[in-house]
Amino acid sequence: MRFTWLRSRAVARAAVAALAVGLAVLAGLAVVSTQNTARAAERIASNERISQQWNEVYLAISIEYENLVDFVRADSLIGRQPLIASIGSAEANLRWLNAHGTPADVQRAQELQNTYGGYSYTLRRLVDADDRGDRAQVLRDAEQAGLSASALRKQAAVSVARKRLEIGAVLQDTQRTTDRLRVAVEVFSAVDLGLVLLCAVVLLMYQRRTERQSAENRYRASHDGLTGVANRDLMVERTDAMIAAADRCDGTVGLLLLDLNRFKEVNDTLGHHYGDLLLKVVAERLTGAARSDDVVARLGGDEFAVLLPDVGSTADLMSIGERFLTALNGIADLDGISVDVSASIGASLYPRVSSSATELLQHADIAMYAAKRGHLGVTMYNPEADDHSFERLSVLGELRRAIETGELELHYQPKVRTHTRELCGVEALVRWRHPTRGLLGPDKFIPVAEQSDLMLPLTEAVLAAALAQHRAWLNDGLRLPVAVNVGAACLLDPGFPDRVALLLREYAVTAGQLTVEITESAMVTDAARAAATLSALRELGVRLSIDDFGTGYSSMGYLQTMPLDELKIDRQFTAKLRSGPSGRAIVGAIVELAHALSLDVVVEGVEDEETLTTVAGLHCEIAQGYHVCRPLPADALAEWATKYRVFA
Repeated sequence: MRFTWLRSRAVARAAVAALAVGLAVLAGLAVVSTQNTARAAERIASNERISQQWNEVYLAISIEYENLVDFVRADSLIGRQPLIASIGSAEANLRWLNAHGTPADVQRAQELQNTYGGYSYTLRRLVDADDRGDRAQVLRDAEQAGLSASALRKQAAVSVARKRLEIGAVLQDTQRTTDRLRVAVEVFSAVDLGLVLLCAVVLLMYQRRTERQSAENRYRASHDGLTGVANRDLMVERTDAMIAAADRCDGTVGLLLLDLNRFKEVNDTLGHHYGDLLLKVVAERLTGAARSDDVVARLGGDEFAVLLPDVGSTADLMSIGERFLTALNGIADLDGISVDVSASIGASLYPRVSSSATELLQHADIAMYAAKRGHLGVTMYNPEADDHSFERLSVLGELRRAIETGELELHYQPKVRTHTRELCGVEALVRWRHPTRGLLGPDKFIPVAEQSDLMLPLTEAVLAAALAQHRAWLNDGLRLPVAVNVGAACLLDPGFPDRVALLLREYAVTAGQLTVEITESAMVTDAARAAATLSALRELGVRLSIDDFGTGYSSMGYLQTMPLDELKIDRQFTAKLRSGPSGRAIVGAIVELAHALSLDVVVEGVEDEETLTTVAGLHCEIAQGYHVCRPLPADALAEWATKYRVFA
C-alpha cells in the first residue's frame, strides 16, 4: 500500500511527540506575547508618567513667566502676588524626575534644575528690588528672567518631545515583536493542524488495524490454525445453534466424524511436515464436498467432523457420508511424494438417533471407531447393535482427551528377590483419575484403547511418566528399576524403539533400568514385526519380559526366537501352587524352561508367606504380589521403600 509507513509505531510516536512539542511552542508563544505586551504597556505607562512630569515642568515655568510679565506691569500688591506664589513651583516635578526618571531624564532634570535654580533666584531678587522701589533693577532682573524662562521652557519642551518619541519607539518595537510572534503562531498553528490531521489519520489507521486484528483474533479463536476450517469450539457452537433451529422447525442435524487411516505412519515415516500437508489436503477436499451451510471442522490430530443441517433421514446421511468419503479417498501429492488418503467415517443423526448435542458427537465417535475396526468406510450409529455400557461409551469418547490432558497416573507394585527378600524394582500400573467417576482401574479403559488407535499414545504416556518418576527417585537417592507393559500396537510400530530411545535420553535414564513387558498375544499378531521391534529395543539395552506366560496361544518357539531377558508366571498358576502337586509341577516346569533359555523368572500373585517360600524353593528369582506390597502411588511407594526391611 502507498501509506503503509503510517502504520509504523515510530511514525505514530513521532507525530504525537511533534504535536506535543508544537502545542508547547504555541503555549510558549502565547506566554511570550503576553509578557511582551505587559512589558510594553509598563514602559509606555512609565514614559507617560515621566512625560507628564516634563509637561508640568514646562507649564510651571510658563506660568511663572506670565506671572513675571504681570508683575512688571502691575502697580499694586495684589497684581504682584501670583509671581511670588509661583516661584519654585517646578521644584517638586524636578525632584520626582530625579527620583523616578530614566538615566537620561535624570541627567536632563539635573541640568534644567541648575538653570531653574538661577531662574528662581533671579525672580526672588526681582521681588526684593521691587520691594525697595528699585525700578531699574526690577527691569534688569525681569529681562534676565525672561531669557532664562525661554531657555527652560525650551529644555522642558524638548524633554516632552523626546518622551513622545520614546513612547512611539516602544510602540513600534512592540508592534514588530507582535508581528513576529503572530507569524510564528500562524506557522506553528499550521504545523500543529497538520500534526493533528496526521495523528487523526494514524489513529484511524490504528483503529482499523485493531478492528482487523480483533476480527482475525475472533477468526483464529474459532478456526483451526493449520487447515483454516472450524475448530472444536466453533463446531460445538454451531451444533447447538443448528439443534435449536431444528427444534423450532422440526428439522434434523447430521454429524459425520472422520478419522484418517494410517495417518501416524505418514507422520512417523515422512515427518510432521508431510503430516501437516496431508491434513491441509483433507480439509480442502472436505470443504470442496460440503454445502454452503455445512460446517467442516478439525477436532484435533487427524480427526475431522462435518456438521450437516436438514439432512432428512439416516439413509440420506449415509449417502452424504459416502459422497464425502469418495471425495476424500485417493492419492494426494505432498511436495512430490504420493500418499494414499483414506478414512473411516461415523455418522449420527439428531433427533432420530441422538437426542442431544453431546450424544450426537458421542454416537458419531462410536460409529467411527466401529467403521475403523471393521474397515467399513462409513457406518451409522446403531443403538441396537451397540453393546457398550454408558461407562464404556464415555471411556471411548473421553480417553483420548484424558491422555492429552494428563488425567492418567501410575501406581507402582514392588518386586523382591525371593531368597534375600531384597527390593529389586517396581512394575508401573496405569490408572485413570477421571474428573467425575474417580479412579478407574485398567480394566475400565485398556480394552477400549486396544480396540482403537489409542494404545500407542497411551503406552508412550505411561512410559514417559514412569521414566520421569524413575529419574525423580534417582535424584532422591532411590534406585528402582521400572517395568512397563507394552501392547501389540507398539510392537507393530517400527518407530516405537526410536521413541523409547528419545524418552530414555530426555529423562537421562540408563536403558537397563527399564523393562518392557509384553504378552504372548501381542507376539501372535505379527511375530516377525514384533521380533524386529524387540530386537531394536534389546539393542538399546532395554530389558524384555514376556508377561502372563502360559495364558496365550504361543508355542515354545517364541521363547527361542524372541530376544527376551525375563519370563513372568501368571497369577493363575501361582494360585494353584497350594492346590496340589500338579500346580507345583507346572510352575516348576515353567521355571526349568526359563532357566534353560537363560531367562529370569518373576512370579506374580504372591499373596502369603507360604507361597513366597514355595516359589523360592522352586528357584524363582523374583516375586511380586500383595504379600510384598499392594500397588502404591509414587509418593507412597517411596515412603514405603525407605521403611522397607527384609522380612523372614
